[in-house]
Amino acid sequence: MYSCINGATTMPYTLEQDLAAAAKAGFDVVEIWSRKLDAYLENHDVAELKVLLDAHGLRAASLCPYGLVGFSDNREQLQAIERAAEVAAAIDCPVLLVCADAPPDGMDRNAAYDTMAATAREYAERAAAHGVKIAIEPLGRHPFIPGPREAMEVIERAGHDSLGLMMDFFHYYKSGVPLEDMQAIPTELLLIVHVDDCEDLPPADLTDQHRVYMGEGILPLKEMLGVLREKGYSGALSVEIFREAYWEKDPVEISIAAKAAYDRMMAS
Repeated sequence: MYSCINGATTMPYTLEQDLAAAAKAGFDVVEIWSRKLDAYLENHDVAELKVLLDAHGLRAASLCPYGLVGFSDNREQLQAIERAAEVAAAIDCPVLLVCADAPPDGMDRNAAYDTMAATAREYAERAAAHGVKIAIEPLGRHPFIPGPREAMEVIERAGHDSLGLMMDFFHYYKSGVPLEDMQAIPTELLLIVHVDDCEDLPPADLTDQHRVYMGEGILPLKEMLGVLREKGYSGALSVEIFREAYWEKDPVEISIAAKAAYDRMMAS
């Protein structure tokens, strides 16, 4: 496993600032926030981005987030995935991270899975044409895909080798995902992991703003990391923390604090 930082952790800052801070903090790879990527590409081309990553000694673990839209018009999202896959291929980034929408009230659950599976397959086909995979992100207490079981149901029905899922410690805790469900995820389907911690609040009351650096909250991080080690997971552990109090600080200071907390947790 190797260290990564997500652009949400330094949300107010530009992609250039994110990369410089990540490199100074000693992260191995980065997740590029899609909105920052779009802003960067308004005045630069993809070749320049690859040069910038190389100059900082970094690789991109994913581009994120994108909408996995299965229950309304998704033509715009499909175009975004196509563009993102082209960029990802050009910078040797293996994964696009997507978050699903939810079916309308009253829709049959089985039909909803089939609808989302067809959408996921279409996303995967477009990404696979560029050698890129799609990772579905379960979200805490999401009405349709709150955990890995639901994501894997979509993946199984879609039947495409370029589909996988991701694990986010905060979201899995908020959804009440047991360690047994984490253990049941086939290792080959686990494309990236978000590592974080959170304040001591009832899961139903937690928001992204309650995330904190690793080891500063109440998540059972040692047990969660133990599951990953047992599974033989060898991918990125990406620090993703949405916290306005952190965002007020300099991006280098944020990144160094995030890496120090990460290192302490991994050493323990």
